[in-house]
Amino acid sequence: MTTFLDAVGSALFLAAAMGWEVLWGLVLGFLLSAAVDVLVSKAELQKLLPDDSPRSITRASLVGAASSSCSYAAVAIARSIFRKGGDFTAAMAFQFASTNLVIELGVLLVVLMGWSFGAAEFIGGPIMIALLVLMFRGLLRPTMVDAARRQAEKGLRGSMEGHAGMATMAREGTWRERLTSAEGWTAISHYFVMNWSMLWKDIGVGLLVSGTLGALVPDGFWHAAFLTDDPLLSTLWGPIVGPLIAIASFTCSIGNVPLAAVLWNGGISFGGVVAFIFGDLIILPILNIYRKYYGLRMSVFLAVTFYIAMVLSAIAVELLFGGLGWIPAERNADVGTAAFSLNYTTVLNVLALLLAGWLYLRYRRTGGPEMMRAMEEGGDHHHAHEHGP
Repeated sequence: MTTFLDAVGSALFLAAAMGWEVLWGLVLGFLLSAAVDVLVSKAELQKLLPDDSPRSITRASLVGAASSSCSYAAVAIARSIFRKGGDFTAAMAFQFASTNLVIELGVLLVVLMGWSFGAAEFIGGPIMIALLVLMFRGLLRPTMVDAARRQAEKGLRGSMEGHAGMATMAREGTWRERLTSAEGWTAISHYFVMNWSMLWKDIGVGLLVSGTLGALVPDGFWHAAFLTDDPLLSTLWGPIVGPLIAIASFTCSIGNVPLAAVLWNGGISFGGVVAFIFGDLIILPILNIYRKYYGLRMSVFLAVTFYIAMVLSAIAVELLFGGLGWIPAERNADVGTAAFSLNYTTVLNVLALLLAGWLYLRYRRTGGPEMMRAMEEGGDHHHAHEHGP
């Protein structure tokens, strides 16, 4: 019994220590994401995405990158774009960019794992989108798109529908006015809390799973699972197994990053980490939402093409970064050595908590809770940004 309690204690301590290590990065990432959400309007986005031309795909990717990192909200927004007449391929490009090319994910990767992993996200993401576009052009038949549109028109609810509605509301004023006005900062506080509300479960589950695996699973198991004795085979195997681990983990978006750190320390290849991070769009709950949104046939098509694109883009990133000498030589992500101490992390966390507290108070005093309830009920959220300070 004592041994079991010690193991549980070690896992919980490691999870808490990793959470403390990345706390300031999360607050900073969510703040930047909220500011971008206020500055960049996604209303009428479907008019900018009429086809799968390079211009439309680029627009979809850029606006997606300037969005929330919640996979469920991204999937809901993509369905909304498609229902309103946007191109299906462009909507899927937006969906991927909105989960894997976002600011907070990059910040967390850099804080926990190092700059090369953050760079891999922003280089590998466009590669995957390009591969998806090519596969969609070659394999996606108009009849499948028509069937998916008919299914989408049914309006079956998935998850985070209210958050998607808020994200696609029109913005008023110039970007400078939005960023410097009291109303702008009220909107930022609402988006900041909304982002936390969307992702705290994924973050918590990710930390708990990572703490458990990091504390209890021996290195020998990871080395055997990732074929570390054969460098060439390991390079190929990592991207193949990475998305499969993501499917099994049931976590998505930035909740995957702590587990990615554990996998990296355990021996998975650099490309395997990239593929694992990309795998959040084919976890089982998301696949079920695809089925409801677009029908069974299209959901299978998305699962297969997404998986192939994840594997190939991760291998491409592995080869590119290996050739440039950008793959870290040491596997020292801040997992096994995470601890609480008085250092720059503590100072940054205290400042981050003060900032988060101020934003939360502004959210509470300006109709934020009412807005959140309206979103959860699928109601009207327009009033949420009409309050002053």
